[in-house]
Amino acid sequence: MAGARKQFLLRLDPQLWAELESLAAQEMRSVNGQIEYLLRQALRKQRASAAAEEADKGTE
Repeated sequence: MAGARKQFLLRLDPQLWAELESLAAQEMRSVNGQIEYLLRQALRKQRASAAAEEADKGTE
């Protein structure tokens, strides 16, 4: 499954696109790569937050 990619249409506000494009250029990534990077970061953060909430529930 390595290399398999899911394609989908994503509509973005032009200002958001410009910001992503600028950030991607600064970090030497394509805009697509930058979006994937940011999504992965957000998912890691969300998982960590959810795990912390579950741990807190277990200590009550």
